[in-house]
Amino acid sequence: MRDVLSQIVRWWEAGERFGLATVVGTFRSAPRPPGASMAVLGTEAVGSVSGGCVEGAVYELANEVVGTGTPVLQRYGVSDDDAFAVGLTCGGIIDVFVEDVSRETYPELGEIAASIERRRPVAVATILSGPGPVGARRVVWPDGPAGPGSSSGSLGSPRLDAAVDDDVRGMLAQGITGIRRYGAQGERRLDDLQVFVQSFAPAPRMLVFGAIDFAAAVAKIGKFLGYHVVVCDARPVFATTKRFPDADEVVVKWPHDYLSTVQVDERTVICVLTHDPKFDVPLLEVALRTPAAYVGAMGSRRTHEDRIARLREVGLKDEDLARLRSPIGLDLGARTPEETAVSIAAELIQLRWGGTGRSLTDTSGRIHGDSLT
Repeated sequence: MRDVLSQIVRWWEAGERFGLATVVGTFRSAPRPPGASMAVLGTEAVGSVSGGCVEGAVYELANEVVGTGTPVLQRYGVSDDDAFAVGLTCGGIIDVFVEDVSRETYPELGEIAASIERRRPVAVATILSGPGPVGARRVVWPDGPAGPGSSSGSLGSPRLDAAVDDDVRGMLAQGITGIRRYGAQGERRLDDLQVFVQSFAPAPRMLVFGAIDFAAAVAKIGKFLGYHVVVCDARPVFATTKRFPDADEVVVKWPHDYLSTVQVDERTVICVLTHDPKFDVPLLEVALRTPAAYVGAMGSRRTHEDRIARLREVGLKDEDLARLRSPIGLDLGARTPEETAVSIAAELIQLRWGGTGRSLTDTSGRIHGDSLT
């Protein structure tokens, strides 16, 4: 829903009534992940649930749901023949939940949008099917330093609400969107009732160190991939917003000092492009001791060997050094800053989703792995 949020909030604030279709489950070569949304107001549609495959059918269904006020869980692509009939020619299967949205039916939408705007994590749990009230939703905020989190709305049972709150906060901490199953009273051993949990965690951060031309290209592609991009360099003449217009933040500080002051989590990406031992060795000493999802460093193989030796001298162990992706990026034959940025982005995507890094022409089987949910 994040992709269409600004538009649907405008409709919501204007008192409009519109259909909201959300991908809640995928299987095989589904083109969009769970959480992808499409909103329909009369003849206007924004967003996408399948990259163009079944949008026509979803558009018609959304208008029907607005007319009846009854939410619908619809599967597209039950078989390849059925998929082709509605346009899902990739052969995948998607489950789409379509609901009627207005200020009356979705009063929490404004508060959800405000949380996302403030980068405050929030999740929405919605009953998709089962003995509970289909379409009922509960909005959950995480626990924090100030105390326990809060919740709004109900799924119809205090026990179910409590069970969902616990599970949702765990999912939200990891940025996970997916389906959880319960009994009518929140029993985890039962699966009568399906609840879709959509997590809106802040965008993962990409920390780019070294204010060089390669960093500008990496910042641009990082932003394109959905990261909150920070560029850091100790030299104020180079670390400027004019040179890095795509970065969310440009920080003038010694890289290792800056990294020591920021919170790094399991989704953070660290790209060390300083290419200078006096910068990158102290920086990598800090970076490799964080839980970052990715730590990559630019440089030749000779530079890499020298860097590894220096890092051993400051006390890093083999298991720490094994996390370092150096030379950074996949082997695409990249030469320009832009091409190098693509190779770095390709490596990030490969590590995130477990791809082989090989040409799809030379592989067989499914292009996309099964959904974890």
